Amino acid sequence: MKKHSSFSHIVSFLFVGYLLFGSFNDCFAQRDTITNYYETEQIKLPKGLRAETGGMDFMPDGRLVACFHLGEVMTYNPKTKTWKKFAEGLHDPLGVVAVSNSEILVVQRPEMTRIKDTNADGVADVYETITDDFGMSGNYHEFAFGPLKDQEGNLFMALNVASNGAGIRPEIRGQYDSLSREGRMYSCVPYRGWVMKYNVKTQKLEPYASGFRSPNGLGFDAKGRLFVSDNQGDWRGTSPLYHVEKGKFYGHVASLIWKEGFPRVKPLSLPVAQLDSMRTRESIAFPHTEIAHSPTQPLLDNTGGKFGPFAGQLFIGEMDYPRLVRLLMEEVNGQLQGACVAFGDGTGLLKGNNRLVFDKNGDLWVGHNDHGWVGDEGLSRIHWKGKVPLDIMAMNLTTEGFELTFSLPVDPKIASNPELYKFQRYYYKYHQPYGSPKTDVADVAIKELTVSPDGRKVAFKLAELKAGYVYDLKMGELQTPDGKLLMNRAVFYTLNQLKK
Repeated sequence: MKKHSSFSHIVSFLFVGYLLFGSFNDCFAQRDTITNYYETEQIKLPKGLRAETGGMDFMPDGRLVACFHLGEVMTYNPKTKTWKKFAEGLHDPLGVVAVSNSEILVVQRPEMTRIKDTNADGVADVYETITDDFGMSGNYHEFAFGPLKDQEGNLFMALNVASNGAGIRPEIRGQYDSLSREGRMYSCVPYRGWVMKYNVKTQKLEPYASGFRSPNGLGFDAKGRLFVSDNQGDWRGTSPLYHVEKGKFYGHVASLIWKEGFPRVKPLSLPVAQLDSMRTRESIAFPHTEIAHSPTQPLLDNTGGKFGPFAGQLFIGEMDYPRLVRLLMEEVNGQLQGACVAFGDGTGLLKGNNRLVFDKNGDLWVGHNDHGWVGDEGLSRIHWKGKVPLDIMAMNLTTEGFELTFSLPVDPKIASNPELYKFQRYYYKYHQPYGSPKTDVADVAIKELTVSPDGRKVAFKLAELKAGYVYDLKMGELQTPDGKLLMNRAVFYTLNQLKK
């Protein structure tokens, strides 16, 4: 048998290393991934629980309280990993607020409910109606979302419109009005398609804002401003996130018949241009299939840095993809707009990311739901490992383009290459048909590119900036000088207002 020389052994070893690892330069280097920074744990569920999560919160003693589609409310002790049934018999509960260790508030389909454990045995024995002052036609699509509690103790909730995929029942609750019965989604009882406010001083439910389709998510930002998500469909070219203010109209026409002073005309008979002029635009449009299909609950990172470098930003759930979305908001000319990037891809997160809550340790709990559509069931906990990834921290509009801010300095030799960046712009139509394709799509040339001396910012002067468009930026493999890779190479900015 012919013997190999020691040199041929070395060559063979290096060749195998090249095949396995790609090149000689990086054959000993581990590729940077999100799992170096975040990990996801699936929470073990009690036997027999169908974990379609409708709401989650933490009690002051650290127990998780969660409500589920089939009507159970369960508590979970993270220290002992034990579950206990707190309440049952609810009708499709889709939100919960913990008032104390013995009291919660829940929005279920027919009402907002106070549930209390008065004898301290861990099981509720009092169920009280807070308010049921809204209509129900019996249509399957008349979901009710909330509650969301503000600093004064007022409670917000949101009411779905009905679907022409099914009719209404012979017995209804509230006034019936057929004026908006036509169309894919309709509002024939009050206040379908509205965000409502329960005033704790007057103890009355008040109509707050109109024009919603399927607003499965309410949340406040760090300044206490209300945000509500909605889902692509009729009058929704793509899924939006709205900054919601009292008295404003947010685009879905069915709910207009319940607006005080609205004329007795069919909303669908009004010209689209007139409706367009009446509506308040979304702060963020989530490009369909690019970043999200069905956004859910917005949640403020109020952990003070326990969840990584994103304190003060909003996260939002996503039903159809195994990811969350991170929101990069800014105020331009007094209006909120901004960008969105993916979060959690590759961490082992499931789909159906319906409800979010942070615990005292800064871990993010995610409640999953399929609710008869795309999704998964269960509960997950996302934990930050303590190291900062290279990611996009801000995308700010300038008078001539945009400026990106990164969590870490980027390698200026790599980042200064204009070939690594591709801008595209497009918009989604505001119209009655279901959804919209990307419209008036065009590439946007980069006129000038600047990397800041500290490597934290990259600024672009573009050949064109137009209000009313989404600016879509795809990037190549940026990295830090020590080789950390950029976690998100796609970012999407909703440009409603140009900078003056």
